[in-house]
Amino acid sequence: MLLTKRRTKGDVAFDILNNLGMLLICFVTLYPIWYVLINSFNDGKDAMLGGIYWWPRVFSLKNYEAVFNNAGIMTAMGLTIAKTIIGVVAHVFFTAMVAFAFSRKGLIGGKFYILMGTITMIFSGGLIPTYLLIRDLHLLDNFWVYIFPVLFSFFDLIIFMTFFREIPDGLEEAGRIDGANDWTIFLKIVLPVSMPVLATIALFHGVYQWNDYFTGIIYVNNESLQPIQTFLYRVVAQSSSNIMTTALQGSAVTKTVTSQSVKLATMVVTTLPIVFAYPFLQRYFVKGMMIGSIKG
Repeated sequence: MLLTKRRTKGDVAFDILNNLGMLLICFVTLYPIWYVLINSFNDGKDAMLGGIYWWPRVFSLKNYEAVFNNAGIMTAMGLTIAKTIIGVVAHVFFTAMVAFAFSRKGLIGGKFYILMGTITMIFSGGLIPTYLLIRDLHLLDNFWVYIFPVLFSFFDLIIFMTFFREIPDGLEEAGRIDGANDWTIFLKIVLPVSMPVLATIALFHGVYQWNDYFTGIIYVNNESLQPIQTFLYRVVAQSSSNIMTTALQGSAVTKTVTSQSVKLATMVVTTLPIVFAYPFLQRYFVKGMMIGSIKG
């Protein structure tokens, strides 16, 4: 018969304080998001009066109507979606391809390449040399400035390489027996059984691409090539909100919205895609797809 340890008053008090502390942390973390959400659904003119803390006082969808009807904001959103999708696919495939080569035991100079890559994780050339390189590559005011400079990451390579080395050698040997070359093994054997690490790196780089505003500030002057995060940065950086006011000109809802209310609605619109994408990728994080893939 199992003996159950009797809980003391100290244990109960600790649990209560621990739960209260966690609830406080959750509240401090989530309330700013909730505050932005409810104000984005409130009438812009009414929101200027303040006092909105828990629920919209005058519910309105005019802020979102202004966002989706504005060509400039939607162009920036479309560019962000395009660079995120293209960037994730290119980054994951290229980094995985290099990591597959690094994971081979017979790679000549493998230790030297690992050392050189590790150095790049600690030291960088700096902003000015990077800008000069981007300029010489003719990537200024170019869509591909969002893709090529971050096509490869040595940190992600280490994650890929560690995972690839855990793949049983029998899978590759079976492919060799069937006449598969390196490309066939990589594309048809390694990648299909590497979905957990592929999804993880895709999420990491996808969040980076979606939230990146710095690249658009430094390397892009053409406003039609600036992503939504750079657009928001410019709005926040200028207290007069001239950019958002210009974006609202000509809109049919300018009488009921303000630059602040549209800015909050834009923040919500730019955040939701990443929030919704995470649950679909989370199921791939559980490592275990290799179980049963090879019989001993």
